[in-house]
Amino acid sequence: NNIIVIKNTRIKSKHPHTATYTGAAAALLTELASLVCAAAQPCAQPCAQHVLFISRYTLYTRTWLGYLYYKREMRKAREHYPAGHSRAQPVEFNGIKIIPISVLSDNYSYLVIDTASSVAVAVDPADPQTVQAVLKEEGVMLEAIFCTHKHWDHSGGNKGLKRLHSSCRVYGNATDNIPGLTHPLSHRDSITVGRMQFKALFTPGHTVGHMIYLLDGRTIGAPSSLFSGDLVFLSGCGRIFEGSATTMLSSLDIVGSLSDDTLLWPGHEYAEDNLLFAAEVEPRNAARENKYQWVLQQRGRKLCTSPSTIGEEKEYNPFLRIHSAELHLALGLQQFQDEDWTEFRARVLVELRKRKELYNRR
Repeated sequence: NNIIVIKNTRIKSKHPHTATYTGAAAALLTELASLVCAAAQPCAQPCAQHVLFISRYTLYTRTWLGYLYYKREMRKAREHYPAGHSRAQPVEFNGIKIIPISVLSDNYSYLVIDTASSVAVAVDPADPQTVQAVLKEEGVMLEAIFCTHKHWDHSGGNKGLKRLHSSCRVYGNATDNIPGLTHPLSHRDSITVGRMQFKALFTPGHTVGHMIYLLDGRTIGAPSSLFSGDLVFLSGCGRIFEGSATTMLSSLDIVGSLSDDTLLWPGHEYAEDNLLFAAEVEPRNAARENKYQWVLQQRGRKLCTSPSTIGEEKEYNPFLRIHSAELHLALGLQQFQDEDWTEFRARVLVELRKRKELYNRR
């Protein structure tokens, strides 16, 4: 009953990134559109739904169909949001400028600029045309691309920007098969660009090779900045596509260990929806309600909600409150007598992800 038959497929292509497609190929692209909403938590027992999800996910991440889907979504977003889905509010500290760039339907890329030397880092430049326009407007040279993970909505612009900036270095974790990768990174590797000093942190779970990037604020007399990709969002965290709950928990613990004044720059504009979910988990959380009212004001003017801070997130982000007794009570969970603390917190994470997936489907 779970066999899928594909027929009447006709695909023509003169270039691996240019294709016309009909029949099953078009159907597969349509199916990929549901990937973003698919359940990521493995089933207790193998089932047809989970097998189908794995098939779709493999098509998206490991075949040219995923690239075609990304290109289609980029074209649609440019038509629907000609000025971007959000208006940026750049932040500058002692000559280091951070510019959020809205791309696709809800993604953020970032330019991090050393204004003294006019060099820049691009984080997850998914739409190379849009990022290049900001580089030109700022009059800076792109020296490096930091890629958090392989998903096309984060990595799809790497090669395009690299063609425009031949000396640009592309950083990421080799495990994730990053497009255009020139400089593979390991946990806690350091990168210097101009006066900016970054540390790469290995945070698997969303993908097997997910990395986040920490700009050290001490060297510039400012708070540090974390570019978190799809690990942590404002009041949320990424789906566990390629790992266990324990793996994801370890990655979230890395974020939770950072200083409270660290600025958080996530990969998506999910703030309003995430805070609504957090209200269902902890309806009496006053910090969440205050942040939600601020987010409503920002989104009412189409303004970016980045950055928040790690300290703020610890107050209202349920995925950074997995240690909280108040959260355990709200979820109706308690630690078993023979269960160690890490196992219990992983079980809390599984419950949160399960509830978030059910919330997303409503």
